[in-house]
Amino acid sequence: MVAAMTVRQVAITGASRGIGKAISEHFLKSGWRVWALARTAESVKPLEALGDVHFVAFDAANERSVMDAALRLTTEAGHLSALVNNAGIALSAPIHKTSTEDFNRLMHINVTAPFLLIRELSGAMVKAGHGRIVNIASTAAKKGFKYTAAYCASKHALLGLTRSLALDFAPKNVTVNAVCPGWTETDMFAASVQRIAESTGRSQDEARETLAKMNPMHRPVKPEEVAEVVYFLCASPAGAAITGAEYTIDGGETV
Repeated sequence: MVAAMTVRQVAITGASRGIGKAISEHFLKSGWRVWALARTAESVKPLEALGDVHFVAFDAANERSVMDAALRLTTEAGHLSALVNNAGIALSAPIHKTSTEDFNRLMHINVTAPFLLIRELSGAMVKAGHGRIVNIASTAAKKGFKYTAAYCASKHALLGLTRSLALDFAPKNVTVNAVCPGWTETDMFAASVQRIAESTGRSQDEARETLAKMNPMHRPVKPEEVAEVVYFLCASPAGAAITGAEYTIDGGETV
């Protein structure tokens, strides 16, 4: 009798939109079971048509919510083959207009929540002798940008966390990598276009062109392009020896 094939499982935060949604879709189309961490069940319903989706209530700003999600995953999913920490927020403001509350919120969502999930879920990976962890950082993890000190600090911290944990887990066959997208065609990109248009009096098209020209390709990154790299790091046998790396997807912006 042939043993049933074990279904590979991945947990993805911020799975309902933007890069997180594209990553979820890629895994589902490849036959994985996706544990979709998001604020509401309704937001992940469009993913159900693509495959095996399990909604997990998750608010990255709330430590109790993060821990409850981790407990559910540990209890119901058991060993995850991969964890993708995608949920994140951005803030653009000079430092004298950045409140302590704003700074703390950015750090909790962008750094503390990934730290907690990795701490709680990596044990099963270590026990199984296999696991892939990918943290979605940003080009803001690699360089500074004007009026984004808090955001850059949070993404630099996430990249540092990635590199350190890669060393910790390397002997256990658990890889930890970061993906650093530049401007990507998401709600965050659309909101930035809107802010530029409102503050400068430019048209939406002009504001969009301003952001697009920040990289040599003169276009935003597509969420599907980020998802492809994330999937490679989580699923490909060729990614087994890649750890502590950061994959920059930015159209040449940081070259």
